[in-house]
Parts: sequence; C-alpha cells; structure tokens
Amino acid sequence: MKYRETLRIVDPTLRDGGLVNDFHFTDDFVRALYRANLAAGVDYMEVGYRASKKMFNPADFGPWKFSDDEKILATIGEPAPAIKLSVMADAGRCDFETDIRPRSESPVTLVRVATYLHQMSIALEMIEDAKSKGYEVSCNIMAISAVQEADLRNALDALAKSPVDTVYIVDSFGALYPDDTRRLMDIYLDTVGAAGKGIGMHAHNNQQLAFANTILAAEAGADWLDATYDGMGRGAGNCPMEHLVGFIHNPKYKLRPVIDFAGLEMESLRAAGTVWGPSLAYLLTGQFNQHPRAAIAYTKAGRSDIDNFLNEVSNTN
Repeated sequence: MKYRETLRIVDPTLRDGGLVNDFHFTDDFVRALYRANLAAGVDYMEVGYRASKKMFNPADFGPWKFSDDEKILATIGEPAPAIKLSVMADAGRCDFETDIRPRSESPVTLVRVATYLHQMSIALEMIEDAKSKGYEVSCNIMAISAVQEADLRNALDALAKSPVDTVYIVDSFGALYPDDTRRLMDIYLDTVGAAGKGIGMHAHNNQQLAFANTILAAEAGADWLDATYDGMGRGAGNCPMEHLVGFIHNPKYKLRPVIDFAGLEMESLRAAGTVWGPSLAYLLTGQFNQHPRAAIAYTKAGRSDIDNFLNEVSNTN
C-alpha cells in the first residue's frame, strides 16, 4: 500500500479487550499500553467506554468501562502531543449530556459514537452534542453485515449532513468477506466520502479475516484503521496491531514497541487465564452472520460438542 499521510491507527485494546475481562486492567498495564502506543506512533488510544453508571453498576466492572476523565489523568496524565485519547459512547447507554464534559475540561480528543441503525436518531443527537463541546467525533455503525443496503444508505445520507468527522464500517459479527468489504467501501465512498467525511474500519476476527478486511478497506480509501494488541477483543478479537503495523509501509509507525508489548503484556494476560481469539465456535457464528453471544456462552461453559453447536446456530439462522 502506498504511503498516505492521512492514515490513522486507533488502538481500542482497553475498550474492545475490556469486553473480555470486564475492564479489569491494572494501572500498570494501562500505562505500559500507553507508552507502547506512543513509541509505536499509534495515533489514537481508546481508553474505554463512557458508559452510564445508572445502567451499569461500577462495582461489576473495572474503571475503563466508564473511563472517567479523572481516572484517565490519574493513570496516564495529560497525553503527549504525538498521541490522542478517545472514548466510545454507545447510543442509549451513555449519559452523554452530563458525562461528556467540554473538550477544554477533558484529556480526551475523540468521542466515538457507536450505534445500530435503529438508534441513528439518538446517535445524531450525540454527535451534535460532542461536536458542540469541541471534540472530534466518529460514528461507528455496528452489525454492518446484518443491515439492508437501502437502510444503510439512508443512515449514511443523514450522517453526510451531520457534523461527524469519520464514519466506520464495524464488522461486529466477523461475517464480512473481502468482497463484502469492497462493496461497503463503495457505498461509504459514494455517500459520506463524497461529503468529505473520513471512513474507518473496525473488523472482528471470527473467520480470521480481520486483517484482510482492514487492509482491503485501507487500500480502497479508508483512512481510520482499528487494531488491538495481539488482536485482543470480544470473542474472536480484532485485527492484530502487530499485523497492521508490520504491513503499513509508513515511517511514522514502529513495529518493535508493538512486538515487545504483545510478547510481554498480552502473553501475561493469556497466561493468567484471559481468553480471546478465533475458534470453531466463533467461526460458525461468523459464517452464519450471527452475534457472537452464542459462541461466547459456548466458550465460557467449556463445551466441546461443536457438532451440537453447529446445529444450534444453523437452526437459528
């Protein structure tokens, strides 16, 4: 892929990876991750969700489920100029009016609004709110493989008229094949791209295609690419940072800090019993274009009856 100055890498290890361990990362891990991202040249580090404490009990989660500004500053401090911090706010699961303060009062630069198509009206309200407070804003459209093209185009047309900066393809189910990614990129380029918005890719690895889909999106014109260390993320995980940085021939990004962190800190998480990554169960939910919740339950239960699981997911498709 040719060098592009507009390319941005976003690391959602704390946020998507937090779905694996209920966000129970140590402060030392978070600081080490921040230093690795800074040394590697990663552009944005997502420090978690900004979830509603009215909907989610803080006693049930680690602090990065909520990523309060005070916790960010106490753990990381003011970010260096070379890297920016982001949080994700789920439509309908965030008290954005009060919990997202003006940008001048926060170490966060980017607010990523995550939404399903049926929540687009509240997502647009959240985008307007965050922009009015001075943030960069993206809209991450989830479960993209399960939507109808006409509905998607209507949503993208609305986003094209909004103040959002970037709109993401989010392969929540890990169901996309490269041809699907190419088709979606054409739709995004024709709508939000034509309106001057950035386009991003967030891929899940159920079919071990997260890296392939990410680089295809990049080659087609996506400038915002998500990747996590050792692919850590919900279920089958995400595009691995070490794959992406190793592929992008851009002098800004350095592979060694990524390998060092993945080889030490991520292996330590695995050794301590944290589980993520591709498996037959995740492969099947991806192939049948289903939310991975059934595969997550299968994995947590320690099941090995994959034939029965195949019957279960094929019967519900």
